[in-house]
Amino acid sequence: MEFKNLHHQDTPLLIANVWDVPSAKTAEKLNLQAIATSSSAIAMSLGYNDGEDMKFSELEYVVKQILSNTNLPLSVDLESGYSRYPIEIANHILRLEALGVVGINIEDSVVNEKRTLLNANEFAETLMGVNAILKKENSAIFINVRIDTFILLQENVIEATKKRIELYQNVGANGIFIPCIEKEKDIKNIVNCTHLPINVMCMPNLPDFDTLDKLGVKRISMGDFLFKKMYHEFEESTKAILDQKSFKSIFDFA
Repeated sequence: MEFKNLHHQDTPLLIANVWDVPSAKTAEKLNLQAIATSSSAIAMSLGYNDGEDMKFSELEYVVKQILSNTNLPLSVDLESGYSRYPIEIANHILRLEALGVVGINIEDSVVNEKRTLLNANEFAETLMGVNAILKKENSAIFINVRIDTFILLQENVIEATKKRIELYQNVGANGIFIPCIEKEKDIKNIVNCTHLPINVMCMPNLPDFDTLDKLGVKRISMGDFLFKKMYHEFEESTKAILDQKSFKSIFDFA
């Protein structure tokens, strides 16, 4: 099934966010329908901070390795595009598509000393320019636009989010990603304001998948939380070795 169609099936598309070949292979083994990179997890695994700290070429290399080792459709977290210029962002997307990437996430915030929202109208103009270039190149890539109003706790967050959704859908977004949204009434409100598929992310108080399905959510992401949990468990396992002066705890699967 084409990646775009996975956003319009009867049940939400559950995306495993991966950061390397082993995590991608695990997702495939568990029969997930698609995977997406976590920019944060990849950055941390390479010793960078999230927020376009690493070079695009480094991201490109990791993506190439993942694609070489899985048959699952892969979407790539492109952060804010690794540029503020439409022609450069479009070039990055086309390079990823040439490798076999079927979708990208692009977010409307940037990290300097701290994460800040980009001007909504200016970001929409950037998206319009990117999509114009992609159309000329006959690109079929799925553009999932991440709106960071909930992450950054904007005032009147619902209205601010709706405004951005309207702008972005009018310039060619294929999907909308709202990380950190949790309340059922907020999710329903956002789903009802657009014809585009809505993507939510793993959060402590996020409703279960059946509830999200009933609310109209079409895509559910895991973010970098499994990555962080894995390394927390690595720390706990290593601490047990040090405390017990033995490796026995590693082999205790009971």
